[in-house]
Amino acid sequence: MESLSSFQRQYLKGMAHHLKPVVQIGKNGLTDQLLTAVEIALNTHELIKIKFLDFQDRKKELFQEITEKCQGEPVGLVGNVAILYRQQADLAKRKITLPA
Repeated sequence: MESLSSFQRQYLKGMAHHLKPVVQIGKNGLTDQLLTAVEIALNTHELIKIKFLDFQDRKKELFQEITEKCQGEPVGLVGNVAILYRQQADLAKRKITLPA
């Protein structure tokens, strides 16, 4: 998937507004279990929120690392909440259609 345009990012931010964070980063930081939880959430929902309970001072670098390891597209970072998107590979399971 190619990088998101600014219009697509705004569209996804609007969709994510009402979502609750499905993954929380706490005192253990970035673990294999956390990355597995992000993978499962992306496969299920495509668009997720990640809440930083700890490591607020390193949230940008951790978000970048999660994005790279999970091959997602960063949508935004608002306060201590990051928004991540990854398009479902299976067309039948795809829930989000991005505007052109």
